[in-house]
Amino acid sequence: MKKQRLLAAILAVMLILAGCGSNRAGNSTGEIPETREEEIRDDTAQTAERNDEAVTNAVLPKELAQIPEEYFEESEYPGMLVELEYDTYESMSYEEQSQVLHKRAIVYLPYGYSEEEKYNVFYLMHGGWSNETTYLGTPDRPAAFKNVLDNGIAAGEIRPMIVVCPTYNNTSPEDSGNYSLALRLTENYHRELVNDLIPAVEGTYSTYAEDTTAKGLQASRDHRAFAGFSMGSAATWRTFQYCLDQFRYFMPSSGNLTSDGEYMASMVTDSGHTWSDFFIFAASGTDDFAYSSFKYQIEAMAGVSDGTFRYADNERDGNLYFLEQEGGTHSGEYAMEYFYNGLCWIWQP
Repeated sequence: MKKQRLLAAILAVMLILAGCGSNRAGNSTGEIPETREEEIRDDTAQTAERNDEAVTNAVLPKELAQIPEEYFEESEYPGMLVELEYDTYESMSYEEQSQVLHKRAIVYLPYGYSEEEKYNVFYLMHGGWSNETTYLGTPDRPAAFKNVLDNGIAAGEIRPMIVVCPTYNNTSPEDSGNYSLALRLTENYHRELVNDLIPAVEGTYSTYAEDTTAKGLQASRDHRAFAGFSMGSAATWRTFQYCLDQFRYFMPSSGNLTSDGEYMASMVTDSGHTWSDFFIFAASGTDDFAYSSFKYQIEAMAGVSDGTFRYADNERDGNLYFLEQEGGTHSGEYAMEYFYNGLCWIWQP
């Protein structure tokens, strides 16, 4: 009953898209076909050219782990939520900069945050019918996932990091509830992200960015990740498309962009990056209405013959991995599970 009350509260807050459900089943690994395994083995030596300090050494799990029930309780070592306000421009006319928008992001600072330390930054985008408060809440009313971060960090499962929850909502808080509009806004969002949000965050808090110039953000890209569920996953794919210069890690879940693997590969080659410059950890549930199209995209990417995407459970051998939750539905409960699994892996020594 205790767990049911917790999950009910979580789902009430996290209105991501329709089709919610909370029945749990066993875990399952994404059944991606064997993908260029010989080619990957032959090219593994190329990873030696990378900066070892920039590579996560941990191996991703074979199955999705459920969030421990006690992690939803308040921690003895709580991080802090901060409201960060910044100015940007109306999305559709961003290049003209004719309409200024005053926006807010919710920023999580880990317990013991110090200006003397440098922190990795995890940008977490909401889905449909949601906003910047969906995952972490506000300083006055923290949401359940804030407790998950606190407890996961205190237990040593999650590295201390800064987590940023922004919004792609534009001129109205209702924008994310309009599907076609939300698609346009998530495609446009990269301009606000790179030009306005990241400088506001990383010019205020202590990160690996020496400065927030274009050069400074590119130099610190290994210490930056973008994640999202549903429409937030669409935003994640668009961030991959436009922001490989600023981000190394991407965690999309239950929201696809295309069925064309070659198109996804062209995003990498057009940006001037190579297969060893990024890692994508994807997840979805088998009873999620977005599952089939999402998995199809991952399979299409893994099937590209030029080696742009290399399926592997670790960053040294590849750059693409997919896990699925048997019975998982399109709900906030599973969204948090996918984020938790990614957070337990990323930036581990």
